[in-house]
Amino acid sequence: MARRIVIIGSGAAGLTAASAARKKDKDARITVITEDEHIAYSPCAIPWVLEGVSEWKDIIMHDPAFYKKERDIDVLIGTRAESVDGAAKKVVAGGKEHIYDSLVIATGGTVFVPPVPGKDLKNVFVVRTIMDGMAIEKAMKDSESAVICGAGVIGLEMAVAMRNMGLKVTVIEMMGQIIPRIADPDMAVPIQEHLESRGIKFVLNAPVQGVNGTDKVEGVTAAGENYECDMVVFATGVRANLEIPRMLGLDIGQLGAVAVSPSMQPYVKGRLQKDIFVAGDLIQCQSAPGNGPTMSQLGSSAVRQGAVAGTNAAGGNETLGPVCSPWISRIGGMEIGGTGLSHSLAEWYGIKSIEGKASGSTRARYHPGGKALTVKISADASSHKIIGAQILAGENATDVSTGSPV
Repeated sequence: MARRIVIIGSGAAGLTAASAARKKDKDARITVITEDEHIAYSPCAIPWVLEGVSEWKDIIMHDPAFYKKERDIDVLIGTRAESVDGAAKKVVAGGKEHIYDSLVIATGGTVFVPPVPGKDLKNVFVVRTIMDGMAIEKAMKDSESAVICGAGVIGLEMAVAMRNMGLKVTVIEMMGQIIPRIADPDMAVPIQEHLESRGIKFVLNAPVQGVNGTDKVEGVTAAGENYECDMVVFATGVRANLEIPRMLGLDIGQLGAVAVSPSMQPYVKGRLQKDIFVAGDLIQCQSAPGNGPTMSQLGSSAVRQGAVAGTNAAGGNETLGPVCSPWISRIGGMEIGGTGLSHSLAEWYGIKSIEGKASGSTRARYHPGGKALTVKISADASSHKIIGAQILAGENATDVSTGSPV
């Protein structure tokens, strides 16, 4: 009898798991269950559509028909997994039962919205799915001003998109810098200054206390001050979606995510689960430079985790090693990226770090058009082991090989 593999979630981890399972087992019956109406797209591309650089159809790589025709994978969109029974190996979704031999949970994360008054008013948004993006796009047409709550990478990309479309934009961040935790202040300040020169206002050290309005948003209160606006976008971080893991009684780690082994298998009361695999934004994995677990909520990490989970769900024996979590973003014409630990993350792991920084140009001195480039490397002060790196550039932050040495 053909192996039955059920995958819950259609993000980078879920669809990669499905494709990896098919590659390992040509005869398996593979079913992907997802609440989303769109699949095979990157949420990181949503700001590009909102500012008119791309279109919704351009950021969707494949549809369910593609997966059925090309890979014999059934993808059930707009379908909620209502319950999961680990003992009976059964998923109930859309009112139908799906029996599995192997289960992959890739339900990702949910945007954390602070429990403040007014968060449910009209024109309060999160940005996670294409449907979220479409709702924001519609509201932008009738708005003159917006508040972005959260100055992480997605929050800044949204701020740029809205500003480029003519809105007055204020970014409110509870921490004392933009891109907190993953970027050091000295690398983040040039991005902030660049965005301020483009008319984006920043309010730091200001926790959001409430969203104001009667039926529709009229403003946001943060650190005792009111900031008027027509719409609000919460980009305040992502939390692991633990609904399905809790149904199965899976062990939750100290970071509030599912604890998994290198084979992407979870635990129940410390015991490894044989036929269940978990991948994506809802898990914690091992940090390569840090002394403990991390949450690597990145598309690149989700793809690797999904490949391991899907292969093993189909009978393979793959493992995921420790991660460095490389990230990069283009924000308003500047590029910033990093890998490993920032100074604040090193402190969180109890590591005293030392840093070295150098500046140069993205191109050789004789080549016109070069832009400023800064590279920073961090090391463990005790062992001198490199634990992190960050880069800030006007172009080509992912490839500095064509530029002059720094």
